[in-house]
Amino acid sequence: MNEKLITFLATGFYSGLSPIAPGTAGTLVGVLICLVCLPMPWILRLIFVIALLAFSIFVAEQAEKIYQKKDDQRIVIDEIIGLQITMLPAAINILNLCAAFVLFRIFDIWKPFPLKNLQKLPGGWGVVVDDVAAGIYAGAILWLLIYLFKF
Repeated sequence: MNEKLITFLATGFYSGLSPIAPGTAGTLVGVLICLVCLPMPWILRLIFVIALLAFSIFVAEQAEKIYQKKDDQRIVIDEIIGLQITMLPAAINILNLCAAFVLFRIFDIWKPFPLKNLQKLPGGWGVVVDDVAAGIYAGAILWLLIYLFKF
């Protein structure tokens, strides 16, 4: 892939170039991608998320080479995949998307153990896997909220 395409994808269609809260802007792109997945049956969403995960690791690694910086804040493809993972245990609707957005941002910013350590992994793995783990944490809380409060 050429440098322009990698930059376009890694920055979440340039949302990562936002001067204010680029990670949040990237997560909003993740919300839009969830909405595109709305008509998909769950198993196709799962396959899509797995494919996007592998693609995200590749793109993030290439983007690090372009930006010559470890986990540059302009790279937000990791936030996009993190939100997709958060939403896997939930139906795609406005309430679940709002809850997933807030929960994912909390875990992505807070980075409870061992999330921060995952950033030390090499290349694209270090960029993406901490957000995947934040998505798993947020998805587990979202699932509990849905189960307990039936929303």
